[in-house]
Amino acid sequence: MKIISYNVNGIRAAFTKDFLGWLNAASPDIICIQESKAGNDQIDIESFEKLGYHSYWHSAVRKGYSGVGIASKIPPKNIHYGCGIEQYDNEGRILRADFEDFSVISVYVPSASNIERLGFKLEFCHDFLHYVKTLQKETPNLIISGDFNICHQPIDIHNPIGLKNTSGFLPAEREWLSRFIEECDLTDSFRYLNPDSQQFSWWSYRQNSRARNKGWRLDYHFVSSSLKTRISRALMLPEVKHSDHCPVFLELTQ
Repeated sequence: MKIISYNVNGIRAAFTKDFLGWLNAASPDIICIQESKAGNDQIDIESFEKLGYHSYWHSAVRKGYSGVGIASKIPPKNIHYGCGIEQYDNEGRILRADFEDFSVISVYVPSASNIERLGFKLEFCHDFLHYVKTLQKETPNLIISGDFNICHQPIDIHNPIGLKNTSGFLPAEREWLSRFIEECDLTDSFRYLNPDSQQFSWWSYRQNSRARNKGWRLDYHFVSSSLKTRISRALMLPEVKHSDHCPVFLELTQ
């Protein structure tokens, strides 16, 4: 089973860069999308259907902002839009698809450009951890895919010393991510198979950062430890360039 997570930084813009041709060639069983930046009526759902995907979208109330999606070749048993907390659901940050023996979550953790949004981000993180722990009581096999807007360890960022006071690599954010992994008994699939590899999933558009590989690893597939032995491949796909992020790839054996 192949799963891709991709912050597309605008699904309509990605379509103009042959996103569909790439998706058809990559052919994941499931793709989790973040930052769709489009209302449901603005997304070409029919094009996904032509490629064999059932697609579901949770858009933000604010136009052209945030939003998550899941497209799957396997029809899910249930789809859950949001987490039941209005301030997050209005921003379209969590979407869950339930399958026969596992569930997939597409999540877009808020970024924090100022102190007010940092408070909102940390509040979201606290509530998302509680949401996942509660969900695990009935759905123990989870795949949580998305843009967490946090680099976990120094290896996950190109300049850990110079950026230690920058949101995305703040001690409070990194400590939360460690706690999230531990308390929810999750495995970082990429780091599990690539313990010493410094690879990134996001590069600023400024200062030619991508060409110079001055990046951050913000995008993850976390899997319940019950699924850990099924992780067969976990990759960054930096050659794919529809966005300032690249897709992250996970393969699980059946």
